[in-house]
Amino acid sequence: MTYASFPALRMRRTRANAWSRAMVAEHVLTPSDLIWPLFIAEGSGVEEPITTLPGVSRWSVDRIAERAREARDLGIPCIALFPNTPRELRSDDAREALNPDNLICRAVRAAKEAAPEVGILTDVALDPYTCHGHDGIVDDAGYVLNDRTSGVLVEQALVQAAAGADIVAPSDMMDGRVAAIREALERDGNHNVQIMAYAAKYASAFYGPFRDAVGSRGLLKGDKKTYQMDYANAEEALREVALDLAEGADTVMVKPGMPYLDIIRRVKDRFEVPVFAYHVSGEYAMIEAAVAAGCAERDPMVIESLTAFKRAGCSGILTYHAAHAARLLGA
Repeated sequence: MTYASFPALRMRRTRANAWSRAMVAEHVLTPSDLIWPLFIAEGSGVEEPITTLPGVSRWSVDRIAERAREARDLGIPCIALFPNTPRELRSDDAREALNPDNLICRAVRAAKEAAPEVGILTDVALDPYTCHGHDGIVDDAGYVLNDRTSGVLVEQALVQAAAGADIVAPSDMMDGRVAAIREALERDGNHNVQIMAYAAKYASAFYGPFRDAVGSRGLLKGDKKTYQMDYANAEEALREVALDLAEGADTVMVKPGMPYLDIIRRVKDRFEVPVFAYHVSGEYAMIEAAVAAGCAERDPMVIESLTAFKRAGCSGILTYHAAHAARLLGA
């Protein structure tokens, strides 16, 4: 590729004015790129601020319905729901995950009734329902049993689909679970329920505030390194994505987000499918901590971070800053 040389070519010419910068921008962030994760609590009229996630709360089902309407009004196309299951309902076998009247199912129905135009994504994993904090059924040694867990995840996905979920998102990293869920959805006539696979989910230190939000911090025995990915690996992520796509995933996710932009780019280049990223709780909390310490301004930092996901190849981003960003973008 041949370019003119300076001064015939001055790279700053197209940067000199705001209108010109907008005209040549390679990537544009809009509210339709955002998915808003929301946490659900028992009760009515409840808003429970989460200490480790400043500005984020758990909401009772009726308040989740309000958030769905807010998302619609802000142009956010989808919300993601995560329950804070009461301790007394958590068990070794995560049986509450299969209750058609559990927190997440009630929230799905309420959100759909309040704002049917907004998509609902539900988390298919057992950690909000187990008393040990793992994403599956464990044996006596504490090892998560892959095939037994996968069977429970299938039933969980069917329960969520019956409640009205538009996207089921298995986040557990069990082998073979996407194929099993897809087969079950098809068998039950849920042909249009999407699967967004957490295809490359890393065993990360950035999840701490999320565990506070769903009430699993302090419950986890050991770590999740036998099923979530080693953060040193990239080629393995491509194999994981390939498997999930072959098994019937409609879209794939990389989690966490900012430290894994290289993975997002490689997945997009290799597979040319819709790729999503989860801008996780630890990433959100770091931005908010920097703002609180006077080290940064929230608005430009949020927009820059989310635009970086678009530049890396994302079709969309799950972020706790979704409502704030949408307001900024709509201003």
